[in-house]
Amino acid sequence: MSIKLNRRKFLAGSAAVASAAAFPMPSIAQSAPVKIGLLTVKTGPLASGGLQMEQGIVTFLKQKNYTLAGRKVDFISADTGGNPAGAKTKAQELVELNKVDFILGPLAAFELLAITDYIAQAKTPLLSLAAAEDMTQRKPNPYFLRASACSAQAMYPMADYATKVLGYKTAVTISEDFAFGYEQQGGFQRVFEDNGGKVLAKLWPPLVTADYTPYLAQIPQCDVVCQGFAGSNPVRFMKQYSDAGLKYPVCGGETAGDDALLKSFGDEANGMYNSCPYTVDLDTPINKRFIADFQKMADNLPGFYAAGLYVNGQVVDAALEKTGGKTSDKTAMMAALRSVSLTNTPRGPIKFDHFGNVIGTFYVRQIVKENGKLNNRTVKTYPGVSQFWTYDEKWFLDQPVYSRDYPPLKS
Repeated sequence: MSIKLNRRKFLAGSAAVASAAAFPMPSIAQSAPVKIGLLTVKTGPLASGGLQMEQGIVTFLKQKNYTLAGRKVDFISADTGGNPAGAKTKAQELVELNKVDFILGPLAAFELLAITDYIAQAKTPLLSLAAAEDMTQRKPNPYFLRASACSAQAMYPMADYATKVLGYKTAVTISEDFAFGYEQQGGFQRVFEDNGGKVLAKLWPPLVTADYTPYLAQIPQCDVVCQGFAGSNPVRFMKQYSDAGLKYPVCGGETAGDDALLKSFGDEANGMYNSCPYTVDLDTPINKRFIADFQKMADNLPGFYAAGLYVNGQVVDAALEKTGGKTSDKTAMMAALRSVSLTNTPRGPIKFDHFGNVIGTFYVRQIVKENGKLNNRTVKTYPGVSQFWTYDEKWFLDQPVYSRDYPPLKS
């Protein structure tokens, strides 16, 4: 069937199209909600951190009235179960079923490693709390950004403080037998030994260990025990450490003395040093507001997990402002995310290196008992801490990733 066009009508229609092009109509995609998915853990030993993650991002979204860069936010929370298979299944659901624009999380390094190839394939921006080192080092993912810390990043200042300020010469490390534990303690060992100290032993209980007694029995005489437990495990470890009659001072990284655990610790945690990219005693207006708003829905202080997700929300918001609210061009969105530099977050100023890992302030704190309550009190601030610490980047990347046996024990 042939259709005859009236020339005058055709020209008039063409003019109308040209006129419309000169005054673009609002994009349907842009007026649709921004979809943010969260991969978190709500069951098992890591669940306490996973719940704080969800509460942290919800605190931020409530403050923004669930609106970023002029677009409403649809928020979807998914429970990974704290295992690699669950993380991959939930990541696929968020991307393929829910069509999310961003994924926040997951929590654990082994979960992150399980989904990295899929995320790169799907070209979905991922802002994770998980600390797997090589994601921003030897095997960078172009769709990955980390605004919290890589595994060893908090341990560098801790080891520096332990040797230079506390004067410790010998240490024993103990962490769960998985990637986060290896990488934390690898960083601690490197700086501790480069500063003249000596690590005497490295102990690796499984993640689900209920009784640490066999491992506590292996701790030799030392100046300090460095523990890198995560989730609720630091509480169990410190209680059993005290019950075993061990008196060596204890230090740890960002999860070892998390602010959210303070109400669960007893006197056994009094005096423990820990290093973290966030601290509740940071005296800034934004941190005070974050704490107050967080406590409106949670009967607890916010810790590292909650603050990390709050800051992730700030980064997404800042990137959306840079793109005018557009999320369709994933390459442009990742460029915007990595270019974000914030001076006003609950953890202090942050920016990103060329691999997408955060550069920010870290706080060495000591748990002290005041008026019958345990509190973290900052004793030293380390500004501008990089994932490479003070080491040359090229030299650092030529070394193996931290593992169960690297660095090796010198003793």
